Amino acid sequence: MTPAPDAGLGIREEDGGEAGFRILHVSTGNVCRSPITERLTRHALAQRLGDPRWGGLVVESAGTWGHEGAPMEENAVTVLDEYGADASGFTGRELRDEHVIRADLVLTATRDHRAHVISMGHSAGLRTFTLKEFTRLVRAIDPATLPPVEDGVCARARALVRAAAALRGWLLAPTPEADEVYDPYGAPLPFFRSVGEEIHGALDPVLTALTGIRR
Repeated sequence: MTPAPDAGLGIREEDGGEAGFRILHVSTGNVCRSPITERLTRHALAQRLGDPRWGGLVVESAGTWGHEGAPMEENAVTVLDEYGADASGFTGRELRDEHVIRADLVLTATRDHRAHVISMGHSAGLRTFTLKEFTRLVRAIDPATLPPVEDGVCARARALVRAAAALRGWLLAPTPEADEVYDPYGAPLPFFRSVGEEIHGALDPVLTALTGIRR
C-alpha cells in the first residue's frame, strides 16, 4: 500500500526514527485540538516540501490529560477530511517527560497547557509557546534574518524558535484570550469546523516562515 502523502512526517521514537527537528503539539485529551493541529501541520509541510521526509522534520502530539490509545474524535476526523489531511492511524497519547525532552518546539492549545509543559522542566520555557502566540511572534520576524532554506529546514526552524523566544517579552497579546484555542470536545461539528479554521489560519504563517514557501 502506498503511504499517505504526509505519513513520513509522523515518525515516532517507537518507529526507530531519527529527526533533526521535532514539533510537538499539546492539548488536553489529545483527541481533538492537538490531533487536528498535528495532522494539518503534516499535510501543509507535505504540500510545501513535496517529499514529506525531506528536511528531517517530525510532527507529533500529546495531551496533558491524554486519552492514551484513544481514537481521534469523529468530528475532528471530519474536519481533517475536509482539509484533505490524513487522519488515519492516530491514537491518543498522554504527555510524558520524554516527549518534552525530545521536542525542539512545543506548541500548545492554551496558556494553561503551556504552563503545564514548562512546569515539567527540561528547560522547555524557551521552546514552548501557545500556537497563536507563536504565530503572532513569527509574523513579526523578518524572513531575511533566517537561514536560507537551502541551508536546511531544521536550521531555519531552530533560528525561528530562537527569534520568537527573543520577541516574547516585547510583543504581547492584545488580550489573554487571544492566545487560546478553545476545546471543542463534545461540541457539534460546526464548532469543530470553526476550531479547525482557527488552527489552519494560525499554522499558515508559521509554516510559510519555516519552509520559505507560501501556499
